[in-house]
Order: sequence, then C-alpha cells, then structure tokens
Amino acid sequence: MSTPIAVPTDAPKKIEKKPVKFSNLLLGAGLNMFEVTTLGQPLEVVKTTMAANRGDSFAGAMSRIWARGGTLGYYQGLIPWAWIEASTKGAVLLFVASEAEYHAKTFGANDFVGGIAGGMVGGAAQAYATMGFCTCMKTVEITQHKLAATGVKPPSTWATFADIYRKEGIRGINKGVNAVAIRQVTNWGSRFGLTRLAENAVRNVTGKEEGQKLSGLEKVFSAGLGGGLSAWNQPVEVIRVEMQSKVEDPLRPKNLTVAKTLRYIYGRNGLKGLYRGVTPRIGLGVWQTICMVALGDMAKEAVEKLTGETVTAKH
Repeated sequence: MSTPIAVPTDAPKKIEKKPVKFSNLLLGAGLNMFEVTTLGQPLEVVKTTMAANRGDSFAGAMSRIWARGGTLGYYQGLIPWAWIEASTKGAVLLFVASEAEYHAKTFGANDFVGGIAGGMVGGAAQAYATMGFCTCMKTVEITQHKLAATGVKPPSTWATFADIYRKEGIRGINKGVNAVAIRQVTNWGSRFGLTRLAENAVRNVTGKEEGQKLSGLEKVFSAGLGGGLSAWNQPVEVIRVEMQSKVEDPLRPKNLTVAKTLRYIYGRNGLKGLYRGVTPRIGLGVWQTICMVALGDMAKEAVEKLTGETVTAKH
C-alpha cells in the first residue's frame, strides 16, 4: 500500500501595513512646499481666475492677475493657506492611505486595487482634514481682489478668515469642501490608474518586461501623462471655485450645493464653462509630477542623510 505524499502548499502572503515614518512625512512636506512656492501657486491662481471668470481667455486671466498685483498677484493665497495645505496634506494622505490600503487587502484586494482604494480614501481625508478650509481661503483671497476694481480696499486674509468664521462658523470656512473631496477622490483614483496604464505602454514600446524598472525620464513621462489626463474632472474643480468664490452675483442661487452649482454654471456657460481653467490645471499636474518624480530621488537622499531613516514612501 503506497503512502500518500504530502504536497507542500505555499503559505498565504502575510499582509503588512506600510509604516508611516517621519522621513516620509518630511519628504512629502518638503516636495509639496517646493512645488507650490515655485510654479504651483501661479498656475493655481491662473486656474482659479479662469474658473471664477469664465469669460476670460488664458491671456485675459493672465492680464487680470497682473493688473491686480504684478508678479505678486500670481502668489495670492500662498502665505499662509497654500503653505499650510502643502505641509499637512501629505501627512494626512500617508496616514489614511496606509490604513485604507491595508484594510482593502485584508478583504482580498490586490496591490493595484489596494493602491487605488488607499489613494481615494486618503484623498477624501485630505479634503475634510486640511484642504477644505485652505482651498476655500485661497479662492476667497484670489477672487475678493475684484473689490479693488470698485475702489474698495480688500481686508487682510486673517480679517477675512475671522469675518467668515464669525458669520458662518466652521461651515463657512469649509465652503465647497464636498466638491474638494470629490476632486481629490477622483484625482487619486484616476491618477494612479492612468499612470499605471502609461507605464505599461512605455514598457511595451521600449521592450521592457512587466515589473521592470523604468528610467527617470520614462517615470516622469508616465506620471506626467497620468497627472495631465486626470484633469478630466475639471468640472468638479470649477464647481469648487464657484462655491468658494467671493464674487457677488445676484443670479447665483443661495446656499449652494454641488448639484445646484453644476446647474448654475451649465445654465450660464454651458459645457465649455465647466472646463474653464483646464489648461493651467494640466500644467499644474505636469509640474507636480516633475517635482515629485524627477526631484524626488535627490530629496530622498537629502532626507535620509538628515534623519538616518530609509524613505519608503512613493511620492
């Protein structure tokens, strides 16, 4: 009688939660601060101006910004709101995305789906934790300068913040936060997926195998393409700007929701109005990619020397 032979089976892969290290947080904050302080905020101002003034061309928006402050006009909202947002949103994303990706994998998601799930949940957390009031105050500062054209001197950014908080409370300074959350969720989901598709296309064209590392230039191209194509959700961004804008319009409905704002913009400006500012938005996505991917390796080395930790985050 033959003895049955035991066939060894592979042990199930242990699911581990990605650690959130101080070095990762420092790297993310540093890269975000550099990105927004260089070309990031000027592109943000142009994008917001075009979304708020939907009759303006790209050149018209540039002229409008220059007329209200010259070079400094392109940096409205940088201090403190863009800096607060840049220095905190990475930490929120890393903490929440790590948890969400881990739990998605415990329910059977693979690395690709888990990465998308983590990014989308992390993006929503960014909106409600820090980006909501920061984007609101940036938009207020950019759009309220129209008051200067009527001879009224706009109040300081802190006076405006205090006035909104006194009149409307937390809800007032977080106006448009639901639109910010929708933008962040769709941004991270589509950026992750589109970048992965672009990377696979580059491997096919260059004859590289699945999983083989791309060169620095190929990574910048793939991530830039993914970031640029993620601007398909520009209507959500235009809705967000309209909800947060300080421009007075008697025809605009009171107590705006995302749905009400969508109907209002479409009724006034049609489909084209929902895509105002998409060109600087694409430029912003490409610039963010260059900062995070091309400069990321240099920044990674500097942070590792400073902290003595190995940076594991992918920015």
